[in-house]
Amino acid sequence: MTALNKHAELRQLAEKATQGEWWSDVVETDGEYGEGENRASGYHSYAVYVGSESLLDMTNSTVACIHEEWEHDYHMAWDETAKRNAEFIAAANPATVLALLDENLQLQRDKDSLEAAAIAMRDDMREAHGKLEAAEKRIAELEARTVNLPKLHVSEVMLVSGFSRDYAEGWCAGNDNAIHEIRAAGIGVKGE
Repeated sequence: MTALNKHAELRQLAEKATQGEWWSDVVETDGEYGEGENRASGYHSYAVYVGSESLLDMTNSTVACIHEEWEHDYHMAWDETAKRNAEFIAAANPATVLALLDENLQLQRDKDSLEAAAIAMRDDMREAHGKLEAAEKRIAELEARTVNLPKLHVSEVMLVSGFSRDYAEGWCAGNDNAIHEIRAAGIGVKGE
C-alpha cells in the first residue's frame, strides 16, 4: 500500500469517525478487579469523550493496562499508562488527523512546486551555460583572426574617392589610428 493510499484510507476513517472535540478524563470506579487474594476494589480507569458522550471507556479494556507487573504476591496495573493512552487517543481525534493530512498534502504540493522550479532553473542554467560557451568560442575566433586593412596613400584615396587632398589626408590619418588601436587590442593587422 502506497503512502498516498494510506493517507486516503486514514482520511476516510477520520471523516467517518465521531466528529467534535475529544477529551479524556479519569473515571473513579467502585468495582473490583483481580482474583482471590489479589482482588482489589476501587480503582481509576479512563474514558475518552466527545462532547458529553463516552466514546471509549477503558474500565475493562486492555488499553487501560498495557504495562502489568507482579510485585510480590499481588498484581499491579500501571494507572499512568491508561491515563497516557486515553490522552493520546483523545488528542488523535478526527479533526487532528484531518489537519495533519491537509498539512502533509500542502507540504507535498510545496515540495512538488519547488522541485519543478529547481528543474526549470537547472534547465535555464544549462541553456545559459551553452550560450556562454558559444559566445566565448566566437570571441576567441574573432580575436584570433587577422584584420585586413590595407594602408592607402593620400593620392590613392583622392583617386578612388574623388575628394580633395585634405579629405584624403584625414581619411589616411584615421585609417592609421584604426590600425594602431586594433594592434593595441592584440588583433593582428594585415595589409601593410
